[in-house]
Amino acid sequence: MPRTRIKICGIKDEESAFAAADAGADAVGLVFYRQSPRFIEPEDAWELVGMLPPFVSSVGLFVNADIERFMSIEETCPTDLSQLHGQEPEDLVRQCGPNVIKAVRFDPQTIGRELERWDKLPEVDALLIDGSAGGAGVSFDWAALAAVKDRTSKPLILAGGLTPQNVGQAIRAVRPYGVDVSSGVESAPGVKDAGLIEAFCRAVRRADAEYEA
Repeated sequence: MPRTRIKICGIKDEESAFAAADAGADAVGLVFYRQSPRFIEPEDAWELVGMLPPFVSSVGLFVNADIERFMSIEETCPTDLSQLHGQEPEDLVRQCGPNVIKAVRFDPQTIGRELERWDKLPEVDALLIDGSAGGAGVSFDWAALAAVKDRTSKPLILAGGLTPQNVGQAIRAVRPYGVDVSSGVESAPGVKDAGLIEAFCRAVRRADAEYEA
């Protein structure tokens, strides 16, 4: 089984970006949704992108942005991948492609259909399954997701409620392509904690090693 990729989302400053990279994260998320406590101006985000070491990817996160705003931000801060985290219609997702991560809210009643729906769009590179309704540390039904994960050929990224304490359990239950954490490595909303970032990445590597063993 390939190792689980790690994305640290909601990066706003140089210290947090380097904490993520030093801990072994594969990607950092830059939130372009102004209502979020993790919002970063595109100009500031571009400065951070320029500081990232080789092989650490940048991901711009958008929530229900129209194509004009999307293109404007992409001009100012082009990122390796674009994460669409709202209720974007298929036409908009196509226009924002390629290299799109489409977020899907976990609902046991609809998750299978949603996996099949977005599997059909070639512009979507991966699906992020968001179970964050309960907040950091509150997990959703990982077994229910594992039961339907084969309904898509896209890589699955697990997000929502993940912390250093429970990410290993989540990986063992779902075997996702990657995991995405934001509030689970914060000391306050929007304030990343380098120690928690390191603990999270260490827990992911430990879960992978246990699986291989």
